[in-house]
Amino acid sequence: MAYRSLPVVNLRPDLRSAKGANLKKGIAVRFLRVITLVSLDMIALSLAWTLAINFGTFLESPWTKKPSFILLILIVSIGMIATKSLYSPGIYRRNYTALIKAVTLSEIFLLLIAFLYEPDGYVSRSSFLISWLLSVTFTCTGRLIFDFSTKLLRKKGAIRYPIFVITDPEDRDDYVRFIQKENCYTLEGVVDSESLDRENREATFEFLKRQGIVETFVSWNAIKNRLYICWHFQTAGITLRILPTTDRIYHPKSTLWKIGNIPCLTIPAPIIAGSDFWIKRCFDLCCSIVLLILFSPLYLLIALLVKLDSPGPIFFRQERIGLHCKKFKIWKFRTMVTNAEKLQANLEAENEIKDGVLFKMKDDPRITKVGKFLRLYSLDELPQLFNVLLGDMSLVGPRPLPLRDVEKFQPPHFIRQEVLPGITGLWQVSGRSNIEKFEDAVKLDINYIENWSILLDMRILLQTIRVVLQKTGAY
Repeated sequence: MAYRSLPVVNLRPDLRSAKGANLKKGIAVRFLRVITLVSLDMIALSLAWTLAINFGTFLESPWTKKPSFILLILIVSIGMIATKSLYSPGIYRRNYTALIKAVTLSEIFLLLIAFLYEPDGYVSRSSFLISWLLSVTFTCTGRLIFDFSTKLLRKKGAIRYPIFVITDPEDRDDYVRFIQKENCYTLEGVVDSESLDRENREATFEFLKRQGIVETFVSWNAIKNRLYICWHFQTAGITLRILPTTDRIYHPKSTLWKIGNIPCLTIPAPIIAGSDFWIKRCFDLCCSIVLLILFSPLYLLIALLVKLDSPGPIFFRQERIGLHCKKFKIWKFRTMVTNAEKLQANLEAENEIKDGVLFKMKDDPRITKVGKFLRLYSLDELPQLFNVLLGDMSLVGPRPLPLRDVEKFQPPHFIRQEVLPGITGLWQVSGRSNIEKFEDAVKLDINYIENWSILLDMRILLQTIRVVLQKTGAY
């Protein structure tokens, strides 16, 4: 069977988690760049203010007498420059027009603060104008000196980013020439797109980490059918840059980056690899504990109703296929007769899912009276909070499926087994049982994996409450 061919050892707990506490590659160089630029701007702004006070018309005020006000000037100005992304790498820090605008806005903002703080005392008009002109001149000069020094050092082979290129052989030479024009990278190697295939992927990322690769350039043709691969780069702490193509492309996690004047997409790595996923797991654990305590009276009531409605156990435990195709027992309140799984074989002909991968019936004769009510409001799923607590499931993720369904998977379907399964997910809030084809459900699962964020999980949880209360697609 296909699912048994997948390895279940030596794997990360989830596609979105890191194997260890990996920092973003090249973070030291980036941190040094930001510190240097901030220091240059602080020197430029302090010098501009001092000269303006000395050479402009002197006016008695706290701004001219107290040194602490220089700190306020620096905080406002540096903050305004930072909001314009002028400490970011590449062309962003060389945007002199934006730098002039940021310094000008900070001067206007300081003028407003001075008016609100002490309307009758700031600095003279001549001091204000000199401060603005010198601030613009000195900060731009500092950037020019920094850029000139950086280019000089890079020509001598210093402060270059070690990079790797993954592309199809026919595009290799063009892309290498294209990247080398930027003159800030050290090319450590080039491989073809097969290195990202499932069987080669782990070895590729181990090699990239051993080589200390900071950024990897991947052609669109090499990644277009493997968009979920971005999680491997992110959890390795490696910035992924998608090389430009004539086709219009877009990925929700991408940001625009320019090499020269040519735009290409970048999927950045977080500062601490896998940090978002571990925040998700902490949220899952805390919420499951709180909800189990809050719902304990409801659990007792449902248990009593299930027991009175039909003979059999209160809970239904079924073997499901979870993360990395590992089997686990899922917990639910029993909503069917006790021999429901045996009866399913006789009902396969009435399956309403067109491709037959899943099994769904709107008027399933195996469902009990109480079971129908529990399913209508998804109350039968509440015991799965125990699965979340045990680490088999998450609050949000692709639904774990029975063995019967997974045996019918095609190879592309197995990507949904690379992340922790969930109680609810994008599939459930986008139609629930009204989805007629498994392929449509898989597309929603892949969409969730590619676009995952903590904010998306929050949205799905809120939508789940709405869908459950409206009884949308429930049976």
